[in-house]
Amino acid sequence: MSRYAEYRALAQSLGVDAVALVPGPNFVRLMKQDFHSHERPLLLVIPAAGPVAAIVPNLELSSFAKLGFEGEVFDWMDQSGYAGAFAALARHIPLGSLAVEGQVMRVFVHHALATAFPGLKIVDAEREISGLRLRKTAEEVAALEGAIRISELALAEVLDDVRIGMTETQIEGHLIQAMFRHGASELAFGPIVAAGENSALPHAHARDVPVQPGDALLFDWGARHGGFCADITRTVFVGHASDEAQAVYETVLQANLKGHEVTRAGITAHDVDDAVTGVLEASVFADRIRTKTGHGLGREVHEAPYIMRGNRQLLEPGMVFTNEPGLYCIGGFGVRIEDDMLVTQDGCRSLTTFPKGLRILG
Repeated sequence: MSRYAEYRALAQSLGVDAVALVPGPNFVRLMKQDFHSHERPLLLVIPAAGPVAAIVPNLELSSFAKLGFEGEVFDWMDQSGYAGAFAALARHIPLGSLAVEGQVMRVFVHHALATAFPGLKIVDAEREISGLRLRKTAEEVAALEGAIRISELALAEVLDDVRIGMTETQIEGHLIQAMFRHGASELAFGPIVAAGENSALPHAHARDVPVQPGDALLFDWGARHGGFCADITRTVFVGHASDEAQAVYETVLQANLKGHEVTRAGITAHDVDDAVTGVLEASVFADRIRTKTGHGLGREVHEAPYIMRGNRQLLEPGMVFTNEPGLYCIGGFGVRIEDDMLVTQDGCRSLTTFPKGLRILG
C-alpha cells in the first residue's frame, strides 16, 4: 500500500481535492523526518488522486531528497522568495479545495496558498488529519515506553538527592540532566518542579526559592524518545506531610485509580473524566478542582483524545492518554498524580510504573 493511501482516502472522505502537510508531528509520521518550522515554508500536497508534490526551500533539497519522495518538488531560494514556487505548484496541480492542519499551518503559508490558487477553499481538517495517528502501533507504544522508562529513572535518581534548602531551579536542573543521562533525545516539554504554594499552579515555573520542611514538591516531567513523549506527574512531600496534605493526596490517588478502573475500549472520554472528577467532587476538597482529567499523548504532549466532560469521542484500543487528576489550593499547595495509559479491548495498561504511594523525602 502506498504511504499516501490513507491521506488520499481522507481527502476523498472530506470531499476536497487534496490534503496538505507542513513540518510537524503528522509530517514526521508520514515522512520519518522532521524539518524546522521557520520563515521558510515547506509544504507537502497529497491529492485525492494523482501525483504528490512539494514546496521545499532550496537549502533543504539535499535533506528532502533522502526521504524518497516520489512527486514533483518546487524549490525556492531566499533571494527570490517563495511566491514563484507556490505559483508553479498551482500550475502543476489545479486545486479548488484543500484540507490543512489548522493548529499547525501558519498564517503566511495559508496566505501564500490563497494567492497562488484564487478561489481556493481551505478547510481546517486538524481533527481528521491528526486522527490518523490516534491509535498507536506496537512500535509506537514501544517508543512511548522507552520515553517513560527514561523519565522514571531520572526522577528516581533526583528524589534520592533532594535536600531541604535546595531551590526549585536547582532540582529542575538535576532532573533535566538526569533525563539526558538516561537517554532522552530531547525534553518532551520544559519540566515543572514546584514546591509549596507554587505547586498549586498547574503550569508553574521553577523559582530560585528553597524547598522548606512540609512542602508539597510536584514534578511534571517527560523525556522524548524515538519521536514520542512521556508526560508524568508525581507529588512528594519534604520532611513531613500534614494531616490535610495526606488527605488531599489520598483523594487524588483514589481519583487516579478510578481512572484506571473504568478505562476500556468502547466508553467515551466523557465517561472517564466523569468518573475521575466525580471522586474529587465527592470529597471535601471539591473547590480545588481546576483541570480536566487528561489528554492524548504520542508524538505531541497534548493531542487527542481530550479526557473531559462533554467529549463523546469513543476510546479505541491503541489510544494513549494521561490520567492526571489534581487538587490545587491557591496560596496553599497542590497535588497531582499523572499516569500514561494505553487503552486495550478489555481495559487499560498503565505505561507508567513509578510508585504512587505517599512519599516523604528526608
